[in-house]
Amino acid sequence: MPHGSTPQPTADPPRPMRLTVTEGGSRSVLSLDRTVVRLGRAIDNDVRLSGKLVSRHHCEIEMDDEGVWVTDLSSANGTLVNGTRIDRCRLTVVDELSVGGARIQVEAEGEATGDEVTIHALGRSPAVGLATCEGEELASESGLHAFARVTQALLHETNEMRLLRLIVDSAVRIASAERGFLLLAAEGDDPEPGGDITELRVRVARSFEQSDIPVPASRLSIGIARRVFESGLPILSVDAGRDERFRQMASVEDLRLRSVLCVAIEIEGRVEGVLYVDNRLQEGVFNENELDQVEVFARQAAIAIRNTRQIAEMRRQNERLGHSRSQIAALNEQLGRKVRDRDSELAVVRAELERERGRYDYTAIVGASDGMRRVFEKLDRITDCDLPVLIQGESGTGKELIARAIHYNGARSERPFVGLNCAALPDSLLESELFGHTRGAFTGADRAKKGLIEQADGGTLFLDEMGDMSTEMQKKFLRVLQEGEVRPLGSDRRTAVDVRLIAASHRELEELVREGGFREDLYYRVNVLSVELPPLRERRDDIPLLAEALLARASRETGREVPYLPHEVQAALVTYAWPGNVRELENEMRRLVVLSEDVVSLDLLSPAIRRGPIENAGPEEASSVLDVGGDLRAAVARFECAAIRSALERSGANKSRAASELGISRFALQRKLDKYGLTREGAAGGSRADPGEGDGG
Repeated sequence: MPHGSTPQPTADPPRPMRLTVTEGGSRSVLSLDRTVVRLGRAIDNDVRLSGKLVSRHHCEIEMDDEGVWVTDLSSANGTLVNGTRIDRCRLTVVDELSVGGARIQVEAEGEATGDEVTIHALGRSPAVGLATCEGEELASESGLHAFARVTQALLHETNEMRLLRLIVDSAVRIASAERGFLLLAAEGDDPEPGGDITELRVRVARSFEQSDIPVPASRLSIGIARRVFESGLPILSVDAGRDERFRQMASVEDLRLRSVLCVAIEIEGRVEGVLYVDNRLQEGVFNENELDQVEVFARQAAIAIRNTRQIAEMRRQNERLGHSRSQIAALNEQLGRKVRDRDSELAVVRAELERERGRYDYTAIVGASDGMRRVFEKLDRITDCDLPVLIQGESGTGKELIARAIHYNGARSERPFVGLNCAALPDSLLESELFGHTRGAFTGADRAKKGLIEQADGGTLFLDEMGDMSTEMQKKFLRVLQEGEVRPLGSDRRTAVDVRLIAASHRELEELVREGGFREDLYYRVNVLSVELPPLRERRDDIPLLAEALLARASRETGREVPYLPHEVQAALVTYAWPGNVRELENEMRRLVVLSEDVVSLDLLSPAIRRGPIENAGPEEASSVLDVGGDLRAAVARFECAAIRSALERSGANKSRAASELGISRFALQRKLDKYGLTREGAAGGSRADPGEGDGG
């Protein structure tokens, strides 16, 4: 020191600042060797508070020669001193500072208030950024209750992802950590210790704010996790960056880890994952106390994970059982439908086998009545030859089915079967369809076309509704039959053809010849062999068989179950006149498949069918039934007599079948026979008694 100079007073070093923080039921005493301390929720604060009302950077506490000052850092909820919001003010020992729900008392070191609780009592050296959260409570009795509440919550959570998040969030709170990770063995991998860590997956990565951490695999030390997974032993490091155990782990240095705690998740004697928490900014955050608590918690978490997995497996098994039950029910329904279909088909086959149907295959044609037996016998005789055939019958009786049966049972079965409805086309188009045309033969003929007659060469040509063909077309077609050659429109070329002609008409061609509507020479050309198809009302024995077969076919086409046809519905079908014949019956069955559930009810039938057997009576019979002269009882008697006679006639005098058709018992039928004298009538050889006289009132 120079001579004569005045010695300068030496400035006293700043006294340490002591903060007593009470937050969330916990109390911490922090001794900080600095003159400015910043408080807030962010991790870079000197004192980190966890309350939701705390801003990221809430306020600053500054100590100078004049005292202790607090300054608000534009926080959202303000800084309060003794309940008053301030921007900046001086604090005394008796003032209470409130920061987002946390109460703070500030004093210079040495101005002790008698509180013996310090940060050293927690086994930690004073550290920057120490959080005041529930982890501190676990050393006290209230902390044990909090731990019990956490483990109880684990055991009550049954959703796996919510459970895993709860485990990590709880571990972060228990250890007062910055981040937490849960790694579990991938599903299907062998979780035995010693397995490759790549078999583990980071299932949950969470921050202290209880939010997910993106890209978790690059945010934790895989080497530390590997070591715990392989050994099953926990790892605690107060400063991972200087820990000799991790010197070779690049991830520790890259992530600049400080405090790290990692324990194994052991389920049923096997390590199946690890629970990993860390703090990248503070040293010595974790000690043996936190390690013990997290290990105990990990064992509880393992039990919760096992229970959740078992519950999930039980749910999956229940779903599989439910699915299996649904499949079994569907298969049973499908099997039942097939059995009913098969029963219907077998019933048709049995009924048809009861009669001799001939030596050819007529399975496409359902029928076992006397009328159809006569048709099959006729087909047996005409199928082998090549002579033209004329099929006559009402519309909807199945003339095309008969034509196909003749073709496919005959010698031309390997050759084409070509059919055309003559009533569906005008003469100009009909001529082109039959004879064909050349390119440019008429407007729109952009390419040559082979006619149907030429296409059927060597096979069968079926012309339906031939009676509707014009006389001019009849003349042209007759020339083809006479010459055996066809000339396309617009061409001079003639082509020889060999076809077997099968014609069909619902109109009497012989009557048309007499009226001049059909050429006589053509009539004798096509009517060499003839087949008369009976209408459906004359083959009532076939109606139940046809109904079952058509109902099964319509059900298969729509993918529905075949409904059951009860007796009363079959009786109504049998007694209806069916003016549209088999085609009308087929349409009725299609409609019933759509409208019915399991059983066809009478109310679903068409109104005409529900009106009853009066529809089946001929004009004279219907007139006699209805002409009662005002006597209602006589009308009922006449009606019943007509219905009974008709049923007995159709059943060949078989009373059981007649009673079944009428929908009454055989005993009831016998009573009515006796009542109306129909038994005596049958015995006398057919004398008709007047039912009005036989009623007797």
